[in-house]
Amino acid sequence: MKLNPSRVVVGMSGGVDSSVAAALLVEQGYEVIGITIKTYRYEDVGGNVGNDSSCCSLDGINDARRVALSLGIPHYVVDFTERFKEKVIDYFVATYLAGETPNPCVQCNRSIKWGEMEQKADALGAMWIATGHYAHLRRNDDNGRYYISRGEDVRKDQSYALWNVQQESLGRAMFPLAGFTKERARAEAARFGLSIASKGESYEICFIPDNDYTRFLRDTATEMPPAGDIILDGKIIGKHDGYTNYTIGQRRGLGLSNPEPLYVVNVNAEANTVEVGAKERLNRRGLLAGEVNFMKYGAWDGEKRLVAKIRYKDEGASAVCRITENGELEVIFDEPRRAVTPGQSVVLYEDSDVVAGGIIKRSIQ
Repeated sequence: MKLNPSRVVVGMSGGVDSSVAAALLVEQGYEVIGITIKTYRYEDVGGNVGNDSSCCSLDGINDARRVALSLGIPHYVVDFTERFKEKVIDYFVATYLAGETPNPCVQCNRSIKWGEMEQKADALGAMWIATGHYAHLRRNDDNGRYYISRGEDVRKDQSYALWNVQQESLGRAMFPLAGFTKERARAEAARFGLSIASKGESYEICFIPDNDYTRFLRDTATEMPPAGDIILDGKIIGKHDGYTNYTIGQRRGLGLSNPEPLYVVNVNAEANTVEVGAKERLNRRGLLAGEVNFMKYGAWDGEKRLVAKIRYKDEGASAVCRITENGELEVIFDEPRRAVTPGQSVVLYEDSDVVAGGIIKRSIQ
């Protein structure tokens, strides 16, 4: 089917951001089709069933439908539960069982919000896919590559979570809220008369509506790790109740008595141990990351000095970055960074532009 350059599919969660994105595109004259994706079955994920308020909840689907009706656009609910389980939920569980801390939104953005949505857009003859993300989409005229830049609203900037979206997907993407603040988005929602103008934010992981990931793992994993040893300076000082309950940098909930505060400094799934230490033990001079995705440039030779973010709310820090012979990303910080966490994303910036990103595999001491 030939794709219509005036037709755009908008991922509508029922929240303020995606609703305003759809309204703005209608106002700009696009032929807009609203799509809400069903990513999980409530009976499968547990927690707060029947009172869900997350971005992909039943309430969200109903809100999206009402917004689409008020805008006069078609609206479809698409069942991606099987694909979402395979690409996001199974990944989430497997990463914790490997002793790491996952970022499911990164996987969802690549595999579901674009990967699966592209197929739906193709079936509808739509050239474009739009979302309510707060980020800029740009094109490097020197090499033709698309890349993400930080949004205007520092508090809402979502460039960190978009590093893994592929080039072909970025070439069809639209971010109508690129230059917006959250306050402006709400004002626009009110101007359009949308019923969700004052709707609250959703912060929890969408498929864990009670925000209790340990409960979710117990209910979902076929087998949970048993209790094991907590190690301090090579000596056993206590027992953990399953290493999946611990993450790098954690201080609370360790159940230990010690004159000085202790933090989780390593989780070893193979040995079934949790290692703790003083705050200073969290400092690392660098990291190695895999599953690298390049944005503004392709893979580069030699070293680049860039700003590296190692978690969503990290301000970032200067680092020397290079691609190793086996294709991994090596990041060496100018100053040691605290709590470099395997499983999380490292995203590299040049000024406001995303250069590349990857999944942290291990820290470098």
